[in-house]
Amino acid sequence: MRRAVSGLSALKRHRADAQMMNIAIRSASTSVAQSSSGGFWTWLTGARSNALPPPDFALPGVTIPPPLPDLVEPGKTKITTLSNGVKIASETSAGSSCSVGVYIDCGSVYEAPETTGVSQLLKTMAFVTTTNRSELRVVREIEAIGGSAKASASREMMSYTYGALKTYMPEMVEVLIDCVRNPAFLDWEVKEQILRLKAELAKASSNPEKLLLEALHSTGYSGALANPLIASESSISRLNTDVLEQFIFENYTAPRIVLAASGVDHDELVSIAEPLLSDIPNVTGTTRPKSTYVGGEYRRTADSLNTDVALAFEVPGGWLKEKDFATVSVLQTLLGGGGTFSWGRQGKGLHSRLNHLVTEFDQIKSISAFKDVHSNTGIFGIHASTDASFVPKAIDLAARELTSIATPGQVDQSQLDRAKASAKSAILVNLESKASLTEDMGRQVLAFGERYCVVTVGVPPALCCNCCCDKTI
Repeated sequence: MRRAVSGLSALKRHRADAQMMNIAIRSASTSVAQSSSGGFWTWLTGARSNALPPPDFALPGVTIPPPLPDLVEPGKTKITTLSNGVKIASETSAGSSCSVGVYIDCGSVYEAPETTGVSQLLKTMAFVTTTNRSELRVVREIEAIGGSAKASASREMMSYTYGALKTYMPEMVEVLIDCVRNPAFLDWEVKEQILRLKAELAKASSNPEKLLLEALHSTGYSGALANPLIASESSISRLNTDVLEQFIFENYTAPRIVLAASGVDHDELVSIAEPLLSDIPNVTGTTRPKSTYVGGEYRRTADSLNTDVALAFEVPGGWLKEKDFATVSVLQTLLGGGGTFSWGRQGKGLHSRLNHLVTEFDQIKSISAFKDVHSNTGIFGIHASTDASFVPKAIDLAARELTSIATPGQVDQSQLDRAKASAKSAILVNLESKASLTEDMGRQVLAFGERYCVVTVGVPPALCCNCCCDKTI
């Protein structure tokens, strides 16, 4: 009996101790839960997360650097002119990659009837066999460093660009200059590239936008700018090794060549490139062939459901009248435009003046403003794709929008400010790319002899604030 009573007392004491412990555990859990932030893991598992320190809690032994100022000074563009007239331009920039390009004042404006299409053939012949490397070796050397190389030909400029990690800059410069200066032009390679070029030009001929731009130049100009970029098959067939070599000898001269790079040290670039470029002949006296805007009309039948039409005008002065060029850029943004479908929405420039025509008239598939500017002249206009029966009405609508912009009071200040901001944004966003920045340097140094400040677009270098321009000769 005593043993039974003693066992019952022990059981009661154990139960009381368990209750006290349970109360203590629940109390501790409640305090943790109140100080914990919970979150996704708590919601998913039902468990409580540990208490986290506040975001502004100072970690011991860790020093936070001061924030950058609101305005970060851009890198300075440095330009060095070699003894033979070749210009080397560069700009430092953050990041681990760099872009190097060779830009030449040469293009279809320098072609004669017997050399029509040679600029496009030189573009396709870039980065093939040189006198120092086979095509396979050129490709392998580019791929070995994870590089990307390309060439392009326009009416007034040939460009060869190469991008990779900046630690490989010396190799990039050597390969790039070798491909530009020492092409072998093997007969079998020339014939192979001619076939490739014919296929490219045939494809371009079926592109309405490219074909219209080509027609605007051939019809609107007399002189060099009327030379075709999309050459005929018979013109391409006449080209050979002798024509290519003679064209390079006459046009790839020192004063017309610029080596530009972004993301590199200027002194290092000059020390590497100068021995490779200093022996290029300094041939002076070559002037760009003249062109005169005459206007005109061009029509061509095509097997298409839509009719593409362009209404265009001259931009007098071209690049050399930089304020007029800036005005045309803002005007293009103000007019804007778009198509019937873009990213699930009706048109691209929903706030532009041309976009409402797409929504108002079902016959208009797309309508937008465009420009194509050269050194001393350019073309600005409106391109529309519409039903054939609606073409006269589409031209009237385009003319109405142009007339409206030229009428005082039809463009309010908010619309103008928005167009200016959009144009500036497009320029600055484009220059975020090192390849675009390098091309901008090369193009400006070819046109002006130096580079304009980005923050003072339209201001001549002589009046520039010198925040990013530095020239050494």
